[in-house]
Amino acid sequence: MSKNARITLTDTATLRQRARKHIEDGAVTNGYDGNRTAVVAMLNDALATELVCVLRYKRHHFMAEGIHASAVAAEFLTHAEEESGHADRLAKRIVQLGGAPDFSPDSLSARSHAEYVEGTTLEDMIRENLVAERIAIDSYREMIAALGDSDPTTRRMLIDILEVEEEHADELASLHQGMQD
Repeated sequence: MSKNARITLTDTATLRQRARKHIEDGAVTNGYDGNRTAVVAMLNDALATELVCVLRYKRHHFMAEGIHASAVAAEFLTHAEEESGHADRLAKRIVQLGGAPDFSPDSLSARSHAEYVEGTTLEDMIRENLVAERIAIDSYREMIAALGDSDPTTRRMLIDILEVEEEHADELASLHQGMQD
């Protein structure tokens, strides 16, 4: 864009008129380019994944035993709390898009990208959580790519969640390596 080029924006009267039209759609305006139905379905699957991860981390927190158990259990609890925060963000965005967050326990496991694997040893628990984090990382990357520029708010939220999932995977990889030494 040249230094003297002007940016053309919608005039104020038109903005005001559009804002009054379809006010029942809340945050979703005419400028929303995403497929709301598909985005809500995608976010509900991500919500199921986060909830399954919360449950697995909580179980592992309470079931951790052994010489390294207290430090690892504390890490599991921290991850459970952060995954719960992700679930809350996803549910809130689903509602903003006019959808309903699906918390149904009957379908959580089927909709989740990650599995609920109990693990019998501390090493098993760390490994299963690391596998789940790696699944979440790939899932969130694909969601971000699928959204492109059609929904910048959802995209930004998913990028934020992805960053935390990558931190979780890094922490778990370190714990797993420590168990191997």
